[in-house]
Amino acid sequence: MKEIQQLIEISQLYGRDNRFVIAGGGNTSYKNSEKIWVKASGSSLATITEEGFAVLDRSKLNRMSGKVYSSNATEREEQVKNDLAEATLTRDKRPSVETSMHNVIEYAFVVHLHPTIVNGLMCARNAASELVRLFGEKMLYVEYTDPGYVLFKKVYDQIKAYRKKYNQEPQVIWLQNHGIFVAADTTGEIRTIYTDLLTRLENAITQPFPAGERETCRCTEEILPALRMMLSDSGLKTLRVRKNELIKYYYDSEKHQQSIARPFTPDAIVYCKSNYIFLNEETPEKVLHEAEKEIPSFTQKHGYLPKVLLIKGIGLVAVGDNAGQCNTILDVFEDAMKIACLAQSFGGEHPMTATQIDFIDHWEVEYYRRSVAAGVTRGRAENKTIVITGAAQGFGEGIGRCLLQEGANIVIADLNEQAGRATADLFNTMAKSNRAVFIKTNVADMTSLEHLMHETVCQFGAIDCFISNAGVLRAGGLEDMTPANFDFVTKINYSAYFYCTRVVSSIMKLQTKYAKDNYYADIIQINSKSGLEGSKANFAYAGGKFGGIGLTQSFALELAPYRIKVNAVCPGNFYEGPLWSDPENGLFVQYLQAGKVPGAKTIADVKEFYLAKVPMRKGCTPEDVTRGVLYLMEQCGETGQALPITGGQVMLN
Repeated sequence: MKEIQQLIEISQLYGRDNRFVIAGGGNTSYKNSEKIWVKASGSSLATITEEGFAVLDRSKLNRMSGKVYSSNATEREEQVKNDLAEATLTRDKRPSVETSMHNVIEYAFVVHLHPTIVNGLMCARNAASELVRLFGEKMLYVEYTDPGYVLFKKVYDQIKAYRKKYNQEPQVIWLQNHGIFVAADTTGEIRTIYTDLLTRLENAITQPFPAGERETCRCTEEILPALRMMLSDSGLKTLRVRKNELIKYYYDSEKHQQSIARPFTPDAIVYCKSNYIFLNEETPEKVLHEAEKEIPSFTQKHGYLPKVLLIKGIGLVAVGDNAGQCNTILDVFEDAMKIACLAQSFGGEHPMTATQIDFIDHWEVEYYRRSVAAGVTRGRAENKTIVITGAAQGFGEGIGRCLLQEGANIVIADLNEQAGRATADLFNTMAKSNRAVFIKTNVADMTSLEHLMHETVCQFGAIDCFISNAGVLRAGGLEDMTPANFDFVTKINYSAYFYCTRVVSSIMKLQTKYAKDNYYADIIQINSKSGLEGSKANFAYAGGKFGGIGLTQSFALELAPYRIKVNAVCPGNFYEGPLWSDPENGLFVQYLQAGKVPGAKTIADVKEFYLAKVPMRKGCTPEDVTRGVLYLMEQCGETGQALPITGGQVMLN
């Protein structure tokens, strides 16, 4: 059906542009004489397909226009919800609450959006008079009304009055503190209308909002990990920071902060709640001291944790139940900042009232939207942020993939930018409410590692587990091993483990200082069975790994008082991974060429030689190692251990 394809195309066109909608908001529809296709709740315009629309029987919807519902708001909304469900032909989809409004507008296509520049006018004190100045008397403006049936009835009555007065159907409906409806019989005409009205509004702006990016401050990691733990008494939260010129405009001025202290639109309440914390101290120590007082006071007063923190010098911080929420919170609240600025061109900002806010906070429809937005992960590492070095491919990629499926946020720290970005993209197609990011990292360079820590904290607010997995191998006996190769292997496998632990432990100490007593952070080295017993013609690798276990035990003793566990996992051979199976430089090839396996003439001979050493006759997989990693993270009675996962090839003494 070509009309449905046109509906999908225009939905995605506007849905992918955050000037028009944020957080999957807005809704669209197409109708004929019998049915209406309207965006289902929980669908996003940016990615919507035909399956994202609910289909309803218009004859049943039409009856709702004249029906008398209960005067009790709760009962009324339940009755309306049930009638909408009765009219719905696609039983597995909940239609948008604004379906009835779409139905009574007598045009085939309706596109309801929340453009920032439109809400700069709709959330301004002089919205009504400015509309007349800009667009003339012949426009339909609806003062703020609680969403749902009451708003539908008000819009319906005003549409009827408009028809009677002007003898035509309104194509544009402006809703105070909400957004805009545009309707037409073709999607091309809708695009033209939107382009024209946005151009007029842009020309009317006398005070644009500040634009431009700013780098996040290096003191961010001195603040966010502590705040994250203050906010995580009832389960781990994820924090994300954003900083730009617009955000600076507000964190620099307590006066400016007053203009964003209350929400402007229902969407802002859904995603950011209706109260926020502004921290205006100058130093990390003072910020944390203030936060220790403000967060408990806020929670006691409002009955929930803050979703938004604005911190002087740091930026806008989202507090998400999971990583998936954080960008939405940042986008929605930054949009509120833009609205507050733009409203100055139209008489100043006009936020929602306390009564209006209370209705949205307790409206069942918004509870439903919150639950859809929250997402679900529920795994053994849920909401933990785990950094894995060398995770672009091979063993590290496999461990990261397994931990992602257990609900963790994964930071892929690797030098291989192309592979790292591809792995992060792949992980994010598999993620639920958690997320993965790639950060280019050289584990042998302290500056690069400090950048890794900073970016991780900016992205997720903390580091719960650091997995030192990056490693290299250069096989060879005493006569073959060059000093350069020996130094290279030692620097990556041994020295870099020290570098990593040095930089991450300071962040973890801050976390445990402000966390509940049952919270422990973890540093885990992916060592090797070669760290437990010598390896012929492989002394550079084995020596570094033996040294790694010595470091593990020593770090464990030093960091135990800070509730930081340090352990190692000692895997057996991962034969399917590139370390072993790479046809040009894999260990099978290296060992064959080095003559490490007596009498071996082929790679198959080398592989059989190593399998014969394993009682369980199997190689070690990333899944096997991940089970060991999860055990080490979950237990709190062991530190300084080297856990063998070798199929019985190496057993503890």
